[in-house]
Amino acid sequence: TTINPQPQIDKEKREVALTLMVDPGRRVYVRRVNVVGNSKTRDEVVRREMRQMESSWFDSEKLTQSQARINRTGYFTDTNITTEDVAGAPDQVDVNVNVTEKPTGQISLGLGFSSTDKLVLQAGLRQDNVFGSGTSLGLDVNTAKSFRTISLTQYDPYFTVDGISRSTDIYYRTSRPLYYTGDQDYKIVSEGGNVKFGVPFTETDTVFFGIGYERTQVTISPNTPLQYGQWLTKIGKSSGDPINNFPFTIGWARDRRDSALVPTKGPYTQANVEVGVPGGDTQYYRASVQQQYFYPLSKAFTMAFNGEVAYGHGYGNTPFPVFKNFYAGGIGSVRGYQTSTLGKKDQNGNPVGGASKVIGNVEFIFPLPGSGVDRTLRLFTFFDFGNVYEEGAPLLFSQLKYSTGLGMSWLSPIGPLKISVGFPLKKDETDKVQRFQFQIGTAF
Repeated sequence: TTINPQPQIDKEKREVALTLMVDPGRRVYVRRVNVVGNSKTRDEVVRREMRQMESSWFDSEKLTQSQARINRTGYFTDTNITTEDVAGAPDQVDVNVNVTEKPTGQISLGLGFSSTDKLVLQAGLRQDNVFGSGTSLGLDVNTAKSFRTISLTQYDPYFTVDGISRSTDIYYRTSRPLYYTGDQDYKIVSEGGNVKFGVPFTETDTVFFGIGYERTQVTISPNTPLQYGQWLTKIGKSSGDPINNFPFTIGWARDRRDSALVPTKGPYTQANVEVGVPGGDTQYYRASVQQQYFYPLSKAFTMAFNGEVAYGHGYGNTPFPVFKNFYAGGIGSVRGYQTSTLGKKDQNGNPVGGASKVIGNVEFIFPLPGSGVDRTLRLFTFFDFGNVYEEGAPLLFSQLKYSTGLGMSWLSPIGPLKISVGFPLKKDETDKVQRFQFQIGTAF
């Protein structure tokens, strides 16, 4: 488009009439979209995220949307979209999409230490791009003394051609909480599965809904936390009785980050409600809201904010299930405190979780000195706060726990690795401190 201004000057009135002559010229359309750099990922996985189509008018805004959508798949460390003029055709261009694939296989590891279990290791195997199809498949097997589980998950982001996603989860879990491993009778066994669908309503908004079935057995002894026995009595169950539950979930997510893997700008919001529907032995609801925001201070420095509030309660004269409690402490919540140890303690001084949760995190992210603007290896400092609360208890900010520290995040060949050294700022003699923590396969 060419714009030629044509002024007309009136010297007596000291006025200028300005006429803009616009020559629209020829509109340019896209002849071909070329995808390069995807040695494992199929072309269709990239093309289905494109909003700039072949044989349509060129639109720079659609190119920007396409690049953001490709980055949010999490399959690539970098995406670069360029245009190339077509020789002999001044009104045509080719669009070249150059992607840099990342290792999509992921081994999830968690390491901890306790006086009872000594070295505690949790592991899982996940492939986020099975055979380059864009489908995720995960297997989690854990044989720790305190927590044994086997679960199989599958996620298809394009269950239908319209972009409706489907996730399926089948699991069997046996839990002997870490602090009670000397009590061989105390355990929680859960088995079940669920299926969820995600329906996109806009480029960045998706609504999720699903249904599942759970069968849980809570076996207690005189040394078990009193809350568990009291809860079983209230719902008319005895130790070891099967407890059936049909959880219905509905949620919403809005993702405007520039990347799901290593975001540097943009917000991410999600809200979720889980309801134990009538027909099961438990009637309850759990609601949670999470907000993240990434603000780039420069190409190399980023401020990251995360906040989460969750609330659970029973209805229909049934209390909130104790095995649905929220926990806080450790990576993903308040670093510097031992994993899942914040909140109310039982008669033996051990944590039991809570029906509500408040979590907040602030990170200042910067590159490793000498690495330039490498986004795969970064350092960060953090400030965390949070806690969990009993059912019906007010969410008092005076009860929040705080910590600060520093760490490193690395997009390793076996998955995202995060190492942190945390220092609790507000603790008492009942708090369990764990300054050094690391995890593979974690976000914030």
